[in-house]
Amino acid sequence: MTKTAKKSFHTGSVKKTIMVKASKDKVWRKISNIAGLPMWVVDVKKTVYLSKKKRGVGAIRLITFADGNKIEEHVIAWKRGEYFTYIATEGLPLRAYVATISIKIKSKKIVELTWHSYLNSKKMSEKQFIDFLAFMGSFYEASLENLKALLEK
Repeated sequence: MTKTAKKSFHTGSVKKTIMVKASKDKVWRKISNIAGLPMWVVDVKKTVYLSKKKRGVGAIRLITFADGNKIEEHVIAWKRGEYFTYIATEGLPLRAYVATISIKIKSKKIVELTWHSYLNSKKMSEKQFIDFLAFMGSFYEASLENLKALLEK
């Protein structure tokens, strides 16, 4: 008889930071275009607005990934030139996903960009959750590297 892993809910967070040689305005322009993800987020095929609003609290986007998976996200906090926070309402193996992308000036030409999220899983084994957190971490890292390359051109 094989022992099956106990499935339960798990909570965790993922945080990745990168330094970008670009002006704060240039970085903010790129990240605050919440439908501009195909240019830098890994495996994003397209992003469309589901709301009339394009920026700020209440803006909603639908992201379609290369594998066909779709994720709906709603902006729930926005401070122009500093950060925005969004929640995923559908498309992830999670009960809760809240993420913030923020920028901080480090010097005249260097901006610190941070992508930080809180996750609460649907029922899964601890190993499945740890693997998912690792996947999200490498997804954030690769996407931030793409963004850095785009901004430093």
